Amino acid sequence: MRILIATVTAGGGHLAAAAALDEAWSALRPRDVVERIDLVKFFSPLHKKIHAAGYVKLVERAPELWGMIFAKTDSPQVARRLDRIQQLFPGRSRGRFARHVRQFKPDVVLCTHYEPLSTLARLKVARGRSAYSTFVASVVTDFEAHALWMSAGVDLYCVAAEATKARLVARGAAAENVIATGIPIAVKFSAKSDARAVRKSLGLRDDLPTLLVLSGGFGMGPVGKILIELDKVPREFQTVVVCGRNEELRRDLAAQDRKHPTRVLGFASNMHELMAVADLIITKPGGLTSSEALAMGKPLLILDPIPGQEAANSDFLLERGAAAKVNRVEDVPYRVGQLLGSKKLDGLAKAAKALGRASAGTMICREVLRRLEAA
Repeated sequence: MRILIATVTAGGGHLAAAAALDEAWSALRPRDVVERIDLVKFFSPLHKKIHAAGYVKLVERAPELWGMIFAKTDSPQVARRLDRIQQLFPGRSRGRFARHVRQFKPDVVLCTHYEPLSTLARLKVARGRSAYSTFVASVVTDFEAHALWMSAGVDLYCVAAEATKARLVARGAAAENVIATGIPIAVKFSAKSDARAVRKSLGLRDDLPTLLVLSGGFGMGPVGKILIELDKVPREFQTVVVCGRNEELRRDLAAQDRKHPTRVLGFASNMHELMAVADLIITKPGGLTSSEALAMGKPLLILDPIPGQEAANSDFLLERGAAAKVNRVEDVPYRVGQLLGSKKLDGLAKAAKALGRASAGTMICREVLRRLEAA
């Protein structure tokens, strides 16, 4: 079989989900041809520049505007109108992607971003009753499914939870075509790490609780302010900070002195090990980061979620008791001091573990295969 995994660089989560599906499918069927493709590859240089800078700058400088755009477009009717407009003004990038699909001739396309869905739907219509057809799965990477994830060309929706499924069904998706699998994450998040060895490799002490502060793949968020506020916490602990690909942030933070032992890292490929030694993770609630933490049974302290998808993720986690939240960075010291070593923290960890879906990627691949065999 020929498997195409289509995604778009828009934060690290979509890419990580695509990699997890690649890993899961290749483990189940190692002889299949699997290609993972980022649609940014088909963008013009100008389109790439606008795409790369646009989302990050908008979220960083005008998060309320992003939240408004998210809310205004979160309607099946609006999503259909946007799709019709796209058809009237076909972009070159979509045309290049369509040509690639026709040349690759996939049996299955797994989408970890909504962008490929409209092009795939049009290809299905164009093929009509031809013997060759492609099974398309929309793999939603947040705990709430925006209307743009819905498309007439989708054969299967794979979503984070039963509540996410209910939302899609309420919006018109057939219940039998929606399955609550969890968000796909790498297999390493289900493996047991040697916490003592990891602490030793990072120069961390065994006798202190560890806070893990994450900035996301782009190194966004008030990480510097969080560290300043953590210096105000009277009890002892140690901190690991991950700055993602923001090298300037990493250098600035590494040059500063802290009251508590602090290890500052750039992009981390061993996030499963860092989470393994963490007693509490302070982060923005991205779908993939949250899913990784849940799979490892790690409690989250949420700060400053992006309006839109992250705000919805935050609500999901808070309602189920897997996270705590602060609305202002100056509230961090009180909340951290309140949580560390408490029964409340243990309760958050237990709730996180109960929500974890470490095998989501494998479940998605098995379900696609089951439906193909039954067709």
